[in-house]
Amino acid sequence: MQAPLARALLALFLVLTSSACASLGSHRLSAAENRQLAGRTYVVVGASSGFGRGTAVRLGRGGANVVLAARRAEVLEEVAAEVRRGGGQALVVPTDAGRPEQVEALAEAATRRFGRIDVWMNIAGVLALGRFWDVPVEDYSRLIDTNVKGVVYGTHAALKRFVPQGFGTVVNMGSVESEIPLAYHTVYAGSKAAVLSMGRSLNQELRHAGLGRRVKVATVMPYAVDTPIWSHAANYSGRTPRMVLIDDPEIVVNALVWTSLHPKEELPVGWKAQGAVTAHRLFPDLVERVSANVQRSELAEGLPAPASSGALHQPMRGTGKVEGGVRERIKREDAAKRRMQGPR
Repeated sequence: MQAPLARALLALFLVLTSSACASLGSHRLSAAENRQLAGRTYVVVGASSGFGRGTAVRLGRGGANVVLAARRAEVLEEVAAEVRRGGGQALVVPTDAGRPEQVEALAEAATRRFGRIDVWMNIAGVLALGRFWDVPVEDYSRLIDTNVKGVVYGTHAALKRFVPQGFGTVVNMGSVESEIPLAYHTVYAGSKAAVLSMGRSLNQELRHAGLGRRVKVATVMPYAVDTPIWSHAANYSGRTPRMVLIDDPEIVVNALVWTSLHPKEELPVGWKAQGAVTAHRLFPDLVERVSANVQRSELAEGLPAPASSGALHQPMRGTGKVEGGVRERIKREDAAKRRMQGPR
């Protein structure tokens, strides 16, 4: 299947399916909701780039106390300056999400500075793409350290404090791949499925403990989004990373902040995520086949790229941004190919 045709068919499929969904909304906060952010303490794990950075800055504009955690201390200081300019307070705590002792130290530092934690956001995440057997197991191990163990460690540190204080919200970064396993993202998809499953189970445990109304675990599930995760990815596909119909990060940042005030067990973000999840629940095998075929077509359209472990093992320089520039890169690649092919 040629990539343009695959994209068109997938877009039509998602539009038709999402029309059956409830109102999606933009998840922008009202003035009254925005005032609720003031004075609340948020721990944002993965705050140096992408959704984490965008969310931290947005919380700062609402007057929140924002505890910033990631591996890149110097980038976190930049984010802290943005938070303070917006009117919030910021605390920088360099943290590797895959190290439990560092995550516990993060929780201690947040509590020591601000007295309590209201919301813990596990946003750090990494991606590995390529055929399953082409990606080194050490890259998969690191991916699991961040995407799964990091969520376990962060959620554990948060709930140890939320249960005694009787309130609190954990917001975990899932993905549409929490529901729909995507070929060539196999272990990433598995990690996001684990995040959603843990959230569902924990909400039942909290209900049994009599805390279901006051302590909640939410999973936010975006579609593919233009963030630096594509630059940070371990890539063994032989091509530059691509995805069809990539979203703007703002819609996910809005959803993360909204979810911190209105936690839902699972929140697909935007019409594409809603349509994909709904379609998968109706036609799971068909959706998995179509998604795999589209992904194969997209990868074939990328330019040649050397194998790389990306930012899995060491942080990258120059990628401390909210947006990743992927949409512009894809446009440039497509334009270059059209020029090479010439008039038809």
